[in-house]
Amino acid sequence: MNWKSEILAAQHRITGYAQVTPVMESRALGLGYSVEMKLEHMQHTGSFKARGAFNTLISSDVPEAGVVAASGGNHGAAAAYAAQALGYPAKIFVPELAGPSKIALIEQAGADLSVVPGEYANALAAAQAYEDASGAMQIHAYDAPATVAGQGTCFAEWEAQGLKADTVLIAVGGGGLIAGALAWLQGTRKVVAVEPETSCALNAALQAGEPVDVSVSGIAANALGARRIGSICFDLAQGVQSVLVSDEAIAQAQKALWRAHRILVEPAGATALAALLSGAYTPEPGERVAVLICGGNISPDPLNG
Repeated sequence: MNWKSEILAAQHRITGYAQVTPVMESRALGLGYSVEMKLEHMQHTGSFKARGAFNTLISSDVPEAGVVAASGGNHGAAAAYAAQALGYPAKIFVPELAGPSKIALIEQAGADLSVVPGEYANALAAAQAYEDASGAMQIHAYDAPATVAGQGTCFAEWEAQGLKADTVLIAVGGGGLIAGALAWLQGTRKVVAVEPETSCALNAALQAGEPVDVSVSGIAANALGARRIGSICFDLAQGVQSVLVSDEAIAQAQKALWRAHRILVEPAGATALAALLSGAYTPEPGERVAVLICGGNISPDPLNG
């Protein structure tokens, strides 16, 4: 597949639907060096996921039954938002661990929502059953070419905004975002995969030599808690450096973003930065680094009520 052309086509499709999110450079994080950041938590519905959802819907012949998606929260909100914007009915399945704020976000987008006991894999099974029974089109959260190409637009956009970094650190759940980065960057910059110690499907797959099932838990599990890495990501991620961070490091990165810049993000949104703050990834002298701030749907919603 010619990923560059697919991503450029996706970028053209979603123009006017997805936000162009801001970038910034920070020297206030206590690292002793500057960090570039792209604030993708300011995307529609609070995460990068809207890019893949819009690209999938605009490039597809959507059936009368509409669309269905399984999600830990952010993808469901994005799919519901994109479906509503384009006039399609949406059925979203989320696991209980999605949490009340993300569940409320999906409901606000106008989707028909079902909360499923268990984790993301249980929601995915329910969504697949609904797809088979109804004829609805499934928008996969991460392991589909249109999703990956949509997420790749984030990095095409970032480079057009003047990205200088030698190395980009990206949080990984199912792998759609980092797959989009790898598909676009194609070795022109180093990409570092960052995962929680307790939800590390890519790290486990790279060690095993193939995608394998992992258990998922921890403070970022409702966004990064995929049981198995996507096959597209696994294929693209060969040779990628993979690092793991603790829940404590993720929480500290959340606090650092708030204290330095009044940026409030969910744990997944701070996971890539946690690798720098904790020393899980230490740049070489003179190495320029960037982190993708991927999601802002903190739970519980601090301004609810």
